[in-house]
Amino acid sequence: MKRGGDLAVAALAGIIAVPLGLVIALLIRATMGGPVIFRQTRSGRHGQEFSILKFRTMRDKRYEDEPDAPRITRLGALLRRTSLDELPQLWNVVRGEMAVIGPRPTLPEQVVHYSPRQRGRLALRPGLTGWAQIRGRNSITWPERIELDLWYIEHRSLLLDLRILVGTARMLLRPTGITAAGGVNPGFPVPAETPAPAETPAPAAVPAVPAARIVLPRQATATAPRLAREELRG
Repeated sequence: MKRGGDLAVAALAGIIAVPLGLVIALLIRATMGGPVIFRQTRSGRHGQEFSILKFRTMRDKRYEDEPDAPRITRLGALLRRTSLDELPQLWNVVRGEMAVIGPRPTLPEQVVHYSPRQRGRLALRPGLTGWAQIRGRNSITWPERIELDLWYIEHRSLLLDLRILVGTARMLLRPTGITAAGGVNPGFPVPAETPAPAETPAPAAVPAVPAARIVLPRQATATAPRLAREELRG
């Protein structure tokens, strides 16, 4: 039933998304050239990898070590601020790689650092939006976001999904938490710069946030209040 609901929402959203997407694609082509779509490998349900789609928001590098921030165009900044850069992910939903609601998909390089408990967020298809998205998005740490995702998986229901949809609509009208302070979410599980020797244990996974740090909604006991780099945004 949830899959049918995802397809219904994608079809309804497509009535507006398709013509709007064509306009955005033309503007990107005119201001940045091709390609129009940014593709990146993400981890989906049960860790299965897929190619996530977004509208391109950064121009090509002018030199090898050019930072990312200056490469974000004015159009790109607008797309990020309004979350319109995520519009192509409706196609990921149609293809069954994503759902409308669920934990946001992250990079396989970060997933390998999940603890056994944190890997529980891979139990569902990743979503266009989710509980963590409306409870702080990128303004909260990754361990907190993971705990919120785990809470959603345990308590998901039609009523909760409707609540998330309403909260997402509000965030689109008044965007907040798009990028964390400094452009990087605290506690973001990144791989070590230097690989550990074979006889050395693998780097420890990012610890789960203690329950005391998160305040949930009434129906349970936990709630909590994009990365600047295009490659690492949620």
